[in-house]
Amino acid sequence: MSSPRLTRRTLLLLSAAALAASTGLARAAARTPKVLVIGLDGALLTRIKDADAPNLDALMAAGLTAPSSIYANPLAPTLSGPGWSTLITGVWPDKHNVKDNSFTGARFTQYPDFLTRAETVNPALTTYAVSSWAPITDTIFSAKVDTRVSTPSAEYDTGTTSRAVAALRDGNPDAVFVQLDNVDHAGHSHGAASSQYLDAIRGVDAQVGQIVNAVKSRPTYGNEDWLIMVTADHGHTDAGGHGGSTLPERQTFLIATGPAIASGSTRYDVKMPDVAASALAHLGIALDPAWGLDGRPLQQPQPDDFDALRAQLRTRTDETGIPSGLLGYTHTPPAGWSVDNSAMGTGGVTEWRGWSFTTDEFWTQSQRDQNRECNVRARGVFAVADGDEWTDKTFTGTFDSTLVSPAHPVTGGTTATLTYTTYYRQESPQKGEVLVSYDGAAPTVVRTYTADVPSRTETVPLQVPPGATTARVRFRYTGGNNWYWVIDGVRISGS
Repeated sequence: MSSPRLTRRTLLLLSAAALAASTGLARAAARTPKVLVIGLDGALLTRIKDADAPNLDALMAAGLTAPSSIYANPLAPTLSGPGWSTLITGVWPDKHNVKDNSFTGARFTQYPDFLTRAETVNPALTTYAVSSWAPITDTIFSAKVDTRVSTPSAEYDTGTTSRAVAALRDGNPDAVFVQLDNVDHAGHSHGAASSQYLDAIRGVDAQVGQIVNAVKSRPTYGNEDWLIMVTADHGHTDAGGHGGSTLPERQTFLIATGPAIASGSTRYDVKMPDVAASALAHLGIALDPAWGLDGRPLQQPQPDDFDALRAQLRTRTDETGIPSGLLGYTHTPPAGWSVDNSAMGTGGVTEWRGWSFTTDEFWTQSQRDQNRECNVRARGVFAVADGDEWTDKTFTGTFDSTLVSPAHPVTGGTTATLTYTTYYRQESPQKGEVLVSYDGAAPTVVRTYTADVPSRTETVPLQVPPGATTARVRFRYTGGNNWYWVIDGVRISGS
């Protein structure tokens, strides 16, 4: 059967539709990327959800909510100086070296703020920063930023908000940073459990609404592509204050709306340094590996095998310091992985018998102030072997457990690269070994740990034997009442 003849009118209509579609695509492609970061000093996500905060609720409904946790001493205390420096530079305190609110020894020349990085790569961009806490705009952001404003104390958040609104309404900034301080003030004066703290959240929510409305009311808004991120530098205790290692003090979050961000979504793999990396990526700034950023763009998630276990996490068994309702550990490995406990001792604390899969919120509360809080580069769910916690209950034998990866495809006669995030705290006779086997042959040691290793990403070159097609990685921890080893993000590539 022949197709019906297309009339001239039909052809004209189809041509018009095609032109409209192509014009729409062109307009979408031509939208100008812009970034707004709003920092709410000392704000707790849990209390935002308790408060009447319609503007923040609307942002969460329209985009991403990512609860997160930060470090504690000895990496840095949970203070504003280290917190804002981490958010704004995209690196952890062991790099930017801000340990308190004096900023002594800060390495902002080596690790500058994200607005300075954007200006350096693309000087045509217009950048703007305004803060109620003066050190942010006086010290963290450099003079390379087009406009830096520290609001006079008499105006406080009201002045910061009005300045941000005016800059968005009357100017044409490409990247804007705003810091509001009153929630932190209420936390110090009345505590995070107080009605005054909720009142401060309601007040800052209205100010966030004014700032976001200034974005959406711009006459050019339809031709602009805005990434809006709301975050905090640290949390607060119920009684008030921060600087210590309790989980409420270590709490932060990211609320984000923008392109490629699913409405009403929740993620657990986002960390503080991702704010700077996400802003730069959205502005079209290529992230140079030489910068040494710890952040990665939230628009470019990197799925990890261990994160797939979140739905299997269970509540505590033997531990007593961990909240009873917190889901946080499992011994069931992800698909393709296994744990060899054939040489493992018996008894001990159930949660940590052999390699376990856990979260920062769960593991760090097993025992505070033993440096577990410094495991900053593992994300979401990670693997841990913790001889110290395992031996807190009657046991026999020693801790001897091996985490075994799936068989990764490799090409014989080439060099592959094994990468993983690790954090290792040593006490003799403890030892950590990384072994690799090819095509089921006997494993050989490629890395040994017998001294402390700070949280970092390891890169191990692998010389693949001729003819080999698969490689399997083993992480073996042996010890007793010693310390711990964290593994995350295991990959083999490049072969």
